Amino acid sequence: MTLLEKITAKLGGKYSELVPTHDMPTLEISADNLLALCEVLKNDADFSFEQLIDLCGVDYSKYGLDEWRTESTTNTGFSRAKDPEVLREKNWGKPRFAVVYHFLSLTHNHRIRLRAFVDENTMTIPSVLSIWDNADWYEREAFDLFGIIFAGHKDLRRILTDYGFVGHPFRKDFPLIGKVEMRYDAREGKCVYGPVSIQPRVLVPKVIRDDSRYETT
Repeated sequence: MTLLEKITAKLGGKYSELVPTHDMPTLEISADNLLALCEVLKNDADFSFEQLIDLCGVDYSKYGLDEWRTESTTNTGFSRAKDPEVLREKNWGKPRFAVVYHFLSLTHNHRIRLRAFVDENTMTIPSVLSIWDNADWYEREAFDLFGIIFAGHKDLRRILTDYGFVGHPFRKDFPLIGKVEMRYDAREGKCVYGPVSIQPRVLVPKVIRDDSRYETT
């Protein structure tokens, strides 16, 4: 049996959607089914996903929106900005936040991706630390950058930002320039925080042109 056939046969009812993407199957699941499904993925001999490769948070609040034309650029200089009131290119009717997991089976040499959606009201999802030990710092990183709370984690605290940092910098509504800046104050003899002094602006992205100039011979 192929991995997709095993997933259909053994995991039916435990996931809401199966996406057979080109690189690996993707299962969309609810947070309520996360631990039960993960136990099967690791311990069932047909799956044997012994290794958690990666775990990260995702914010879909601006999914499908883009401020610049990159695929189809005009010939009028740098006038490439899109209408700021443009509608979403793809309608996103799912929760804003998700946690994405990537697993590897060393026994069978196959991979799988899980996407578990997080309730925005509670921002809580079960920790998989009891199943894969290396989830420890991955979950701390997602907590730090997205504010996702992993219930059952033994030591959930920030891991990348400063001690007194306010907010979660990978959320789409967090300003790129940040909210405060730090500088050394010679009079006080220490580092102090103050308002951000730079002005926000939209960066100009790379223009993508699909024409013969990039063809190789």
